[in-house]
Amino acid sequence: MRIVDVTMFYAPASGGVRTYLEAKPRWLARYPSLDHRLLVPGERRGCSEGLCTLPAPRLPFGHGYRFPLRRGPWLSALERLQPDVIEAEDPYLPAWAALDAGARLGVPVVGYYHSDLPRLAGSRLGPWSNRLLDTYVARLYRRFDRVLAPSEVMAAKLRRLGVERVFVQPLGVDTRLFHPGLRDPAVRAGLGLNDTTRFLIFAGRGSREKHIPLLLEVMECLGEGYHLHLAGSGMPRRLPPNVSRSTGFVQSDQVARLLASSDALLHAGDRETFGLVVLEAMACGIPVVGVRAGAVSELVVPGTGLLAEPGRAESLARAVRGLFADGFREMGRIARRHVVAHYGWDRVLPRLLGHYTQLTGAHTHGPRAAHG
Repeated sequence: MRIVDVTMFYAPASGGVRTYLEAKPRWLARYPSLDHRLLVPGERRGCSEGLCTLPAPRLPFGHGYRFPLRRGPWLSALERLQPDVIEAEDPYLPAWAALDAGARLGVPVVGYYHSDLPRLAGSRLGPWSNRLLDTYVARLYRRFDRVLAPSEVMAAKLRRLGVERVFVQPLGVDTRLFHPGLRDPAVRAGLGLNDTTRFLIFAGRGSREKHIPLLLEVMECLGEGYHLHLAGSGMPRRLPPNVSRSTGFVQSDQVARLLASSDALLHAGDRETFGLVVLEAMACGIPVVGVRAGAVSELVVPGTGLLAEPGRAESLARAVRGLFADGFREMGRIARRHVVAHYGWDRVLPRLLGHYTQLTGAHTHGPRAAHG
């Protein structure tokens, strides 16, 4: 069975979608009967080691993203790849090309609804755009043979729009890369923190929906004895005395080291479609302080962290204090066990493969035997 993923969500800093699209072929490679290809925009046309690119212009201020303008080349490329199942990872031109290719080739097409397009656009264009974009999303995703959503909150939104055949398919985390063993005292020392300072971290882009200004308010409420480090691009330059930041994009291995070396993740995002960094933090053995909204509230189960009211600095600060007053290290150990049991790639990707086999009727032979 040949699986082809198609998306424009593939750039150096593209977060969870790229993480998924890099983990997926590595896991599928253990099955001799499976073949994977990824079709994305690039500087030029080419195909190497399963990654195929089509020329597309860069988006201005788009963090490396490219935006395809013509559907024809994408349709032709998909036809040449001869997939048995196609998965579209975004709601833009590649998704429409995938549907066209599926109809021509007579193969099923899966739509993975990674991002909430109406919400993202509405936060920038204003609420007037919500109804128009809801209509667009419904029209597109009703055409897929099966729709995957990374969380219950996203699946519920699609169902409210009248989209059927929606299944929750969470993302996963590399529990070997994100591991408590990466804890490094040099991280705390490098920030000038003593052993009694409560060391919080946020990792991700400093985009509007992450509510970084709210995190700064929280730190002003907490004051001396607490420190927050912001790891990621687009972070503000003016910070309270108890906040520091990384400069620019932070590679995954460095994010893992920072997470494992801190005491807890602080996350104020209230409209997350999944919240992969929450799982990465938990895999590193630290608990999470998040908000009772969006997909984060699905991930932070009892015993793995605390949830506060969204949009309220005093509520988040109270949750942080409560975390450190109530066995936060044991919470971190529970968080690690929870992620390993439910969100390692070996746990979530067999479910994905089940969707493909149900749609295609193809029989999947067992994985290759390990050597050495």
